[in-house]
Formats: sequence, structure tokens, C-alpha cells
Amino acid sequence: MHWVELEEFAKISNLDVETVKDMVDRDKLVYKEEDGKILIEAAKSATSLIPKVNKIVFDMNEPLAPTLIGSEALEKTIDSLMNMHEEVVEAKDEAIEALKSENEFLKETLKSLQELYEEDRKTIETLTEQLKQTQEELEFTRRKYKLMWNKTIETFAKRS
Repeated sequence: MHWVELEEFAKISNLDVETVKDMVDRDKLVYKEEDGKILIEAAKSATSLIPKVNKIVFDMNEPLAPTLIGSEALEKTIDSLMNMHEEVVEAKDEAIEALKSENEFLKETLKSLQELYEEDRKTIETLTEQLKQTQEELEFTRRKYKLMWNKTIETFAKRS
């Protein structure tokens, strides 16, 4: 069973909302009320829109026209159309669900990448600080080494 809201049924059946409400009031349509909304069972209610006709004769000169068609054939056609509509709606829902799932996966991936980026940034900061300290120590050692050699050269020059 495929339930649709009253307004959607009116749009599908090409009737105005007041006419559909009148049909509901006269129990001409299969309906139920949920959360203050009127829901109409589309397939069964669609058949009540078809006038009961025993036979419809088509022009025999038309190549695809059947000779006779009864109200049962019209009902079956409408049922087939409603079933196709339900399948399209289900396929749409499945596609939406797949997109939501993919979106969630992408969100999680992005969060992981952001966490990795943050860890890498902290590692780079730590390594930069260590490099800075090492450069300062190296510069201190160079100055110390230069002073020691200058003192050694002066001492050697005084002895000679």
C-alpha cells in the first residue's frame, strides 16, 4: 500500500483539494488520519476515480487501438502506473540513502585527514623548535671553538 497526503493525491489525480476532501467525506476514497494529516491509499483510491464503464469502443482504423476495453483494464493500467510510481519512489529513497551514506563516509574521512594534519603540524612545530635549539648550540660551539683557537694561536705566538 502506498499512502500519499491529500494534497499530493489531488495533484496526482488532477483534482482540486476541495473535491478530494468531499470524496473523503463521502467515503469514496480509502484514507486514514495520522498526525492530523489525511493520507489516501493511492492505488485503491485511484480506481474510484474511474467511472464504471462496461465497454469503450475505439476507432478500428487506429493501428494500436484495442477494439474493446473495460473498466477492469483501466483499473489494471492505473494499478500498473501506481506500482511504477512506487518503484520510482523506492529507487529515489535508495539513491538518497546511498548519498547520505557516502556523505557520512566523506565526513569521517575529512575528520581523519584533519586530525592527521593537526598531528603533522604539531610534529613540524616540535622539529622546528628542536632545529632552532640545535642551531643556537652550534653557533655557541663555533664561537667557543673560535675563541679557543684564537687563544691557542696567541699563546703559541708569545712562545715563539
